[in-house]
Amino acid sequence: MRLSKKKNILQNNDISPSHHTKNGFSNPNPDYEQSTISRDMKRVLFDRRKAQKKIRRLSYTMESVENDGSYLRSNYEEFTVTWAGHSTVLVQIEGQNILLDPIWSNRASPVPFAGPKRYIKPGIDIENLPEIHCVLLSHNHYDHFDKSTIKRLKNSELFIVPLGFGKELRRIGIINYIELDWWERVTHNDIGFVCTPSQHNSTRRLIDHDKTLWCSWIIQGKRNNLFFAGDTGYFPGFKEIGSRFGPFNIVCLPIGAYLPRKYLEHVHMSPKDALHAYHDLQGTIFLAIHWGTFNLGNDPPDMAPKVLKEEIKKMNLDEDLFWILKHGETRIIKDSSPIT
Repeated sequence: MRLSKKKNILQNNDISPSHHTKNGFSNPNPDYEQSTISRDMKRVLFDRRKAQKKIRRLSYTMESVENDGSYLRSNYEEFTVTWAGHSTVLVQIEGQNILLDPIWSNRASPVPFAGPKRYIKPGIDIENLPEIHCVLLSHNHYDHFDKSTIKRLKNSELFIVPLGFGKELRRIGIINYIELDWWERVTHNDIGFVCTPSQHNSTRRLIDHDKTLWCSWIIQGKRNNLFFAGDTGYFPGFKEIGSRFGPFNIVCLPIGAYLPRKYLEHVHMSPKDALHAYHDLQGTIFLAIHWGTFNLGNDPPDMAPKVLKEEIKKMNLDEDLFWILKHGETRIIKDSSPIT
């Protein structure tokens, strides 16, 4: 299934594609500071190296639970989320199994011998997953679009991806995909999927900067819904998404790899930013993602959830609605309230 087969795709034609450029895509937010190769190289080669030395010297223990997948394979009724680590979330909604930004590789890197390495193995073995009806990808960075993992999932019914992904998927033998632009919607097995904006970028090689689109996702069932931010900085688009599609039973928001702010403010949210996004989106349950798995920023991998808890207390929010899961943990969403 390709983009050309658009009979099931609904587009809001009143939305001007301000994020489209002659050579790819951009962030229309006027406050967004465009990344450059020289700026990125300075961060990686100089500023980040000092912080990384300190982080590597320390020891981190990430919590996990045993999840053999038996409950997930037998569940056809409950609305659940399972955190495998980083931004990989398995959603079970109204009998459908949906996998978001799956990565089971040991490194978030183009090569298996270098690059950010896992602190902890995935929370569930990929062989123990239930049948996957749909895979959603938010953008093409290595920690979100892992080709090795995608190849192992190639028998999934459908891949739904942002614009420009098709070429990469075809290279690894995936032909059952649909590409969507921001604000487009497709239905698969009675579940609606809406491609919504995010504030980020895309690149896998030096010559393909922003050639493919980045996005967030909404999953709409008849009774339940979920928002998945992918990877993003805080931006005004959250309010528009919340206004159009909220409130949400659960919102999956990134909280980690947010330091240093001078480099990452526009593309990675801090825990405090994520709470503002949660409010804008009209979320009920908050699921923290993008932390504790790979070393991608100057903040230690266990720092973001601690800061999030501090901010929740400062704002006098209901702590039970903010889920910081262990790797491999499954929780049921029932009547918009947490059940463990």
